[in-house]
Amino acid sequence: MIPRLELKIPPGTSPPRLHDLRHSFAVATLLRWYQMGIAPGQRIHQLATFLGHVDPTSTAVYLTITEELLDQANARFEHYASSFLSEVGS
Repeated sequence: MIPRLELKIPPGTSPPRLHDLRHSFAVATLLRWYQMGIAPGQRIHQLATFLGHVDPTSTAVYLTITEELLDQANARFEHYASSFLSEVGS
């Protein structure tokens, strides 16, 4: 499958493995959910099913935290915290 993708692999690096592609898909899906305002915890079962996992905890192996994910999660938390603090202050 990988040769058909016609990826240019720089010298001295390994070509991507199927595991790497699954990882990229899982992380990109999580990032899209954050950007769309979807709570990832509510959809993790769908991602797990798509990846063929019976238990969503198996999916966690593919969900490496990236800077983009941290930024999205932080923005969501800041929004939550600021709305919470404004309610408490009222």
